[in-house]
Amino acid sequence: MTAQASRDAWPALDWQDWHDTGDTLHRWTQIVGKIRMALAPMMNHWWQVTLYVTSRGLTTSPIPYGAVWFEITFDFIDHALRIDRSDGAREAFQLEPMSVADFYSQIFTRLRRLGIDVHIWTMSCEIPDDDVAFPDDHAHAAYDPVYANRFWRVLLQTHGVFNAFRSLFIGKASPVHFFWGSFDLAVTRFSGRPAPPHPGVAPHVAGWVMRESYSHEVSSCGFWPGNGGFGRAAFYSYAYPEPANFNRIQLHTPGAFYDDQMREFLLPYDAVRQAPEPHMALMAFLQETYAAAADGAGWDRAALERASSA
Repeated sequence: MTAQASRDAWPALDWQDWHDTGDTLHRWTQIVGKIRMALAPMMNHWWQVTLYVTSRGLTTSPIPYGAVWFEITFDFIDHALRIDRSDGAREAFQLEPMSVADFYSQIFTRLRRLGIDVHIWTMSCEIPDDDVAFPDDHAHAAYDPVYANRFWRVLLQTHGVFNAFRSLFIGKASPVHFFWGSFDLAVTRFSGRPAPPHPGVAPHVAGWVMRESYSHEVSSCGFWPGNGGFGRAAFYSYAYPEPANFNRIQLHTPGAFYDDQMREFLLPYDAVRQAPEPHMALMAFLQETYAAAADGAGWDRAALERASSA
């Protein structure tokens, strides 16, 4: 890949330049994700609530509603929100600067036109100090199409690397999916052993929800665009429960480090973007942080990995 092609594939994404759009989009994705959560059957670790990266944006995938199905898609190329019903009916509206309250009104008006009656809890999840319900939120109203598109392009490239990383693991692993609560793309590997009860510390999330998420030992990695406490776009990797001396592991990926406050390994997005081979730099980070988690916790790696990953 040429340097120019790499810059195009991994565009600049400084959170300070688009955090207003990011904060608004975070809440929009929560509304859409909660619609899926209200109707989809429960799956382990809440896998039924997530969104998925597509060649144009983010989607719920098909959601059951009686005898029909429907799907909600964010299109970050044409900048539209589409609701497609399985019998061919469609509703859509443009993604443009609008408040969370207006977005909430728009999407539920369109759902009703399609004969879909669904109710969600209207408070945000995992966003500190946010006590305003979606129908009353007129403060978050930014939408910059350039940065929304850049965000999706980074998700798309990351999705490809995460899928390649996931393919090396034959044990239980999550899909590569977008969690609208924490506004991050993630993929998780499991040892197969139960984990101690999670303390449950996420804002506006019940402890039992977190305990379901972390019911078994994990090594998890993901991408934040700038939220999550670091303040910059970054890749992360952590283990639950965290093995002894996890924070003392010396990483070889340039720019990667362990953050004592967040208790995670972090790799700034810019370190990947500026690397000669961004995909290889990110894969190296994922591999060595997973190895630190699995070796530290005594996972049976020979039984869980493809031989080519050794």
